Amino acid sequence: MADEVKPISPLKNLLAGGFGGMCLVFVGHPLDTVKVRLQTQPPSLPGQPPMYSGTFDCFRKTLMREGIMGLYRGMAAPIVGVTPMFAVCFFGFGLGKKLQQKHPEDVLSYPQVFAAGMLSGVFTTGIMTPGERIKCLLQIQASSGDTKYAGPLDCAKKLYQESGIRGIYKGTVLTLMRDVPASGMYFMTYEWLKNTLTPEGKSVNELSVPRILVAGGIAGIFNWAVAIPPDVLKSRFQTAPPGKYPNGFRDVLRELIRDEGITSLYKGFNAVMIRAFPANAACFLGFEVAMKFLNWAMPNL
Repeated sequence: MADEVKPISPLKNLLAGGFGGMCLVFVGHPLDTVKVRLQTQPPSLPGQPPMYSGTFDCFRKTLMREGIMGLYRGMAAPIVGVTPMFAVCFFGFGLGKKLQQKHPEDVLSYPQVFAAGMLSGVFTTGIMTPGERIKCLLQIQASSGDTKYAGPLDCAKKLYQESGIRGIYKGTVLTLMRDVPASGMYFMTYEWLKNTLTPEGKSVNELSVPRILVAGGIAGIFNWAVAIPPDVLKSRFQTAPPGKYPNGFRDVLRELIRDEGITSLYKGFNAVMIRAFPANAACFLGFEVAMKFLNWAMPNL
């Protein structure tokens, strides 16, 4: 693997990670809305067609009924949460790498990079869980016709009034189950591809924009290949009425497999994969551009 001679700067990782996260949300939120609506649509009645026949049908119906803003429904919550979340994510990854280095110039193995990525998933869960809970509720209420929540703040307020802090953090375990292994795969794939795509005799820091986009996009696909099953369970659990699943994700898993089969764990697969490449390509490009700017503007930080 390519050498990393510069010591890790927590502040630079925070700032660059936050900017990368904002890029990801703007590019990827429309298909995230489609993904959540596909994952949470009720089973169709006998002889009746499903609400959405697939990714493109859901996209088309949302666009026709609600306009372009319908595809960006609930984006305020992830935008508010995503900047600190990705900042903490990239900080956690950097910290995980630093903890495994005896010297700043030490080159980590790919399993060590995977472990550093898993640490970032632990770091982000505290921010990710409430943002995901609010986002999912806002995304499905528009498709169901229910207008219980006027917006993200109103949703958070009502959740707290109804169930306290536990209501806001509903789905924490499933978020951990999704993000810890997926984040390890995410960063390991990105680092591997960066090194693979770096021309011989060049530094990994000199990687061109198209190659950064390819590495980031493919890393996003590998991330979601790991994350989809727990993400389906999380979306169902977080949007279910209180008390529906008293045993948590085990009840969700049992119901899904009983009613819809094992393939239900991959609901929204097409929407996720279509979104994964451009959204994560934008994220890593935003991160790399921001890091280059920060290294130029604050070289001694």
